[in-house]
Amino acid sequence: MDVLLGDVHSLKQKRSAVRPVIAELRRRFEVSAAEAGHLDLHRRALIGVAVAAADAGHVRDIMDACERLVAGRPELELLSARHRLLGPDDD
Repeated sequence: MDVLLGDVHSLKQKRSAVRPVIAELRRRFEVSAAEAGHLDLHRRALIGVAVAAADAGHVRDIMDACERLVAGRPELELLSARHRLLGPDDD
């Protein structure tokens, strides 16, 4: 998920805004989440989320819920989100 941060003027402020979101994603949905890009930009963040499950529908539901959580945060603006499903036959 590519997000734009509001009133942030330093990388330290960025970390203090992004870390709680990542922690909430992990705690609430039991996913793996991390800041995965735009590391040198103070107003942008790329938040990566990964989930493993036997049912693709369940994975989609969790990913959609993660996206809604991020979109609902007032300090962030969700610019875009991409989903990619990998199965046992994918390399």
